[in-house]
Amino acid sequence: MSIDNPRVQARTPDYAQYIVVAVLALVGGFLVYSGLTLDEGFAKVDPVGPKFFPTIIGAAALVLAVVLAVAIPRGSKGEADAGEDIDPEAPGDWRTVGLLIALFVAMILLVNWLGWVITSALFFAGAATILGSRHYVRNVVIGVVLALASFYAFYSGLGIPLPAGILDGVL
Repeated sequence: MSIDNPRVQARTPDYAQYIVVAVLALVGGFLVYSGLTLDEGFAKVDPVGPKFFPTIIGAAALVLAVVLAVAIPRGSKGEADAGEDIDPEAPGDWRTVGLLIALFVAMILLVNWLGWVITSALFFAGAATILGSRHYVRNVVIGVVLALASFYAFYSGLGIPLPAGILDGVL
């Protein structure tokens, strides 16, 4: 059998998937450890407690990491949906990925200084623009509406204050 045979190519393992296995294992291990060492604090009266969900989600991530690690050497690959109109063999758009990562890092660095409303509105508008929307004003308006709604939903609805930043005293 030659390498040009489609059956041989389909069974060739995609070793880059082991990066996903590593990330799943790290995140799962972190969640299980964090869940088990979490201080119960004010949630002692809660029948489930704060440890339950991170531990379950972490355990599920660890199980999925093992399942994927077993499936990779067998040549298992996800199949494209029948309705997809993209080429699964086309290279990734690393410029878009890099810009989105840079935007996310900027949000992390600026959220305490500028505040949740400004940074999340700019984040939404920037992400929408990076992903192809050319309606700049609409992107900003939708971002502001979502930012204000989430700010007040957390603050008033859940009692969790998000950083107001430079709008402290205005919001």
